[in-house]
Amino acid sequence: MYIREKIENQIKALIAGSVDAAMEAGDFSVEALPDIYLEVPREKEHGDYATNIAMQLPKQAHKAPRVIAESIVRHMNIDSSYVEAVEIAGPGFINFKLKSDWVYEVLLEIEAMQKNYGKTQGNAGKKYNLEFISANPTGPMHMGNARGGAIGDILAAIAEWTGYDVTREFYVNDAGNQIAKFGDSLDARFRQLMGEDIPFPEDGYQGNDIRVHMEEFIDQEGGAAACQKYLTMDEAERKGIFVDYALEKNLKKMHADLEKYGIHYDIWFSEQSLYDQGAIESALKILQDSGAVYEKEGALWFTTSEFGCEKDDVLVRQNGLPTYFMGDIAYHLNKFKTRGFDRCINVWGADHHGHIARLKAAMQAAGVNPDHLEIVIMQLVRLMRDGEIARMSKRKGEMITLTDLIEEVGRDAARFLFNMRSPDSHLDFDLDLAIEQSNENPVFYVQYAHARICSILRQMAEDKNTEGPANLTLLREKEELTLLDMLSNLPNEIIVAEEKMDPSRITHYAMDLAAAFHSFYNACRVRVEDIELMKARLALIKGTKQVLANVLEILGIDAPERM
Repeated sequence: MYIREKIENQIKALIAGSVDAAMEAGDFSVEALPDIYLEVPREKEHGDYATNIAMQLPKQAHKAPRVIAESIVRHMNIDSSYVEAVEIAGPGFINFKLKSDWVYEVLLEIEAMQKNYGKTQGNAGKKYNLEFISANPTGPMHMGNARGGAIGDILAAIAEWTGYDVTREFYVNDAGNQIAKFGDSLDARFRQLMGEDIPFPEDGYQGNDIRVHMEEFIDQEGGAAACQKYLTMDEAERKGIFVDYALEKNLKKMHADLEKYGIHYDIWFSEQSLYDQGAIESALKILQDSGAVYEKEGALWFTTSEFGCEKDDVLVRQNGLPTYFMGDIAYHLNKFKTRGFDRCINVWGADHHGHIARLKAAMQAAGVNPDHLEIVIMQLVRLMRDGEIARMSKRKGEMITLTDLIEEVGRDAARFLFNMRSPDSHLDFDLDLAIEQSNENPVFYVQYAHARICSILRQMAEDKNTEGPANLTLLREKEELTLLDMLSNLPNEIIVAEEKMDPSRITHYAMDLAAAFHSFYNACRVRVEDIELMKARLALIKGTKQVLANVLEILGIDAPERM
């Protein structure tokens, strides 16, 4: 248990004990004490913690909140606790000021736990599936995929740090209309390259990658003459060969690009496998058995409206083909019922917002708790260059892809800047800022803090006076105490980031920690004549270095020792 948790549990116990004592004294009476919540006041003069418990009791106690608060405080014994003082503010808030010596325990925790500092086990034993990006495999990944990748991978890391057994998953859409369109597009380009004068499908994939795939296919097969056999082949068979060839190449490139981006998936789940293994039929039967399916005009419908949605949805079309919705239901039932995940998180683009309610409805109808399926909606991202929207890749003359982005700004800047705002907020990604070597660049600012500490430690490595235990109570300057306080916040920041599914909290924590260190560095010299003070400050920066490294690990970003 971390020091912060110890303190919070102790304060809650003090409050509960004081309420009991107040009732025994006849000050007031309550039938049931509600959950006690603590918050950290924005203004330091309001203390280190505050509670509104007195404002939750008037209906039961039949007394004003402030009167209740006064009684609680009067009966509170803070001797032998972490609390130095208690005061009442406003209409009945109770503020707690802590003794100053609690912060020194933070460095002892960091020293003991090292790379594990910040980890908790509240979710241990629970299986967690996080599906993200799941880009259409018919073409290159774009900026939406890049942001989704950064969000999803860091969410997965945060979940792991809270104890979850996490599976990162990519859902490969290798079935359905987009694959049929992919086959039509490849076939048309092939026939054009073979000299046929045919139009390209109006709704086909226009990207140059389609042409490149077929050019490479023809070369691989030994040239145009050797490929004449494909023109006499059954059209469906020919398209199937082209799709298999191009999909394999696209997926290999996706694997390679995502590895460069620092993302490794545990599972690449094939949509086609749902059809091959009968999962579609099984999922449909589960819904039918629940009474949530009916037939109308030759199609099978799901009673979505009975679960609070506006209208019912088609599961199987009149031609007998399942809809995308039916496939998605089967996929998620595979996660919950076949593979036994306790919690499933999907990172989706804003255009999928309307799909959330009906998918949750289907889970409920199938006997799955819909609350165990959670969707992180990701808003759009704009790339900015020279203060204007950057639409084109100078190198390729196309939309900027994930590959282009990594080549231009690097993995670290991309992952960091994509998480500067919460997923549900629009984001402007400044390409110029991403490569700037200055404190204006937030990822540079954070990494430089780590590198600067490493530099100090190298310079002082030969100083034998720094050996031995440090007297941490010598750390009394405002900047020292602020830095210690920041270090203590990491475990809770991770927990809150996981609960809110907001990785930007960790990004901002990294920036705040770096700022606290830089302020300390500018105000407090580490190499001083007072040997004991120097040892204490060395312990402080070593702890800071470890926490910075841990945070950067969560973010999937390098912690450089030199810059």
